[in-house]
Amino acid sequence: MGVLSAIKEWWNRMFQSEMQDQFHVSGITSGDMQKAIQNWMLIYRGEPDWVDPEEGIKTIKFAKFVCEEIARLATLAIDVTFDGSRKDYMTQFWEKSVHDHIREWTGLACAYGTVILKPNGVGVDIVTPDRFAITELDGNHNITGIVFQDDYQKDKDYYTKLEYHRFFKAKVRMPEEEQYTDKTYYSISNRAYVSRNAGELGKPIDLSMTKWATLQPDVHIAKKSGEQIDTMLFGVFRMPSSNDIDPKSPLGLSAFADAIEELKDLDIAYSRNAEEIFDSRRMVMVDDRLVMKPAYKDEKGQTIRPQVKLPKFFKTIAGMDNGDETYHEINPTLNTDIRKGGINQQLSLVGVKCGFSNGYFVIDEKTGMVTATQVESDDRRTIQLIKDVRDAMQNCLDDLFYSQSVFADLYGLAPVGDYEPQYDFGDITYNEEEDRARNLTLANSGYIPKWQYLVRFEGYSEEDAKVAVQEASGSQEKGLFGEE
Repeated sequence: MGVLSAIKEWWNRMFQSEMQDQFHVSGITSGDMQKAIQNWMLIYRGEPDWVDPEEGIKTIKFAKFVCEEIARLATLAIDVTFDGSRKDYMTQFWEKSVHDHIREWTGLACAYGTVILKPNGVGVDIVTPDRFAITELDGNHNITGIVFQDDYQKDKDYYTKLEYHRFFKAKVRMPEEEQYTDKTYYSISNRAYVSRNAGELGKPIDLSMTKWATLQPDVHIAKKSGEQIDTMLFGVFRMPSSNDIDPKSPLGLSAFADAIEELKDLDIAYSRNAEEIFDSRRMVMVDDRLVMKPAYKDEKGQTIRPQVKLPKFFKTIAGMDNGDETYHEINPTLNTDIRKGGINQQLSLVGVKCGFSNGYFVIDEKTGMVTATQVESDDRRTIQLIKDVRDAMQNCLDDLFYSQSVFADLYGLAPVGDYEPQYDFGDITYNEEEDRARNLTLANSGYIPKWQYLVRFEGYSEEDAKVAVQEASGSQEKGLFGEE
């Protein structure tokens, strides 16, 4: 980790230096915040600093599992529909560029505390905190200046692009007016570099010589109507917990930021248990005379003592002088139940520190992890956590949709119009068996058509379900819905 930290620190210095030279701005994220983000990234990737092969300490990457569980619940049955004259265009953008990726993006937001979703002309780029530098905030702590970095490799060359977004005020003389007025534009500046070494910015190069040839070095954007752009042209997905590392930062904290010590203890507890299981192999100590084949002489007169292939758990020992033959079995006793209790304690602590209900994560051979319904009956911590993440996601998507709509106006991607997003999220306490029983009761009571039950829960097509119900209604046998 020390080497990675040194490389990252060197890259940050170079990045900051180039921002100052090209754009005359500096990043405002504190060193403590940068170190915390780097630490979260390493833990998420399975490279925490407590891993020690010599001591047998490994990681089960439970931090990644926590992030994926939050993302799974937060994006459960998610859908966004649109109203307005731009409905079709925005629906297409959602379905093709966002919907299939939103769960992955949510998991990364949970891991890194903040990610940015930025339209790229053909889809959406997700930008993690190590790939951008915030340069300015407004009075409400919103980002108003930021530099993104992007890169790719072609043959032996490494290309990097710095992309600076900010609001820019200029004096403009309006048509048929004699005086100048102040006008605010949304400005984007692009600078490209090439190097023969990975992780090095290199020398400046014209955009036309890169895959970013369609971009302009500097553009100043306003709406076609001449109105000012309302917000930055990207969405910020920030985890909702308060930032106690750098209260002035607009960045959020990782979902597991408060549980790092517990994650370390969990890895140690698991590693010790795994080590004990590995070392618990049955062993048989056997006198070598019991497994020795008779020696014989080969054609050259040399004595040959044939080797006996034994199972791995057999160990031979030299015969005793007293002539007694030895055979002794060793079957170590495992402390699995005791250790499982300790692991469950750490799992519970990790879950609570990450915002879940107490006991959400547990090792149990019979029930596995508790269900969402059980969680709801205990308390509403998990539900509140997911609601907060969904609210943060919705705020991010609102800005992302706005950004895409602005670009659609600027580049004529869709007819000018308006839109209104409607968000729909799945119920995390949903239980299919309870829903099945409830719908069967409704069908038997005549409150819903019986064929609807067959379509929803039994896999029938609508046509086949209606035929089946009709046939059942003419039968004298008692069927699924209680007909005589």
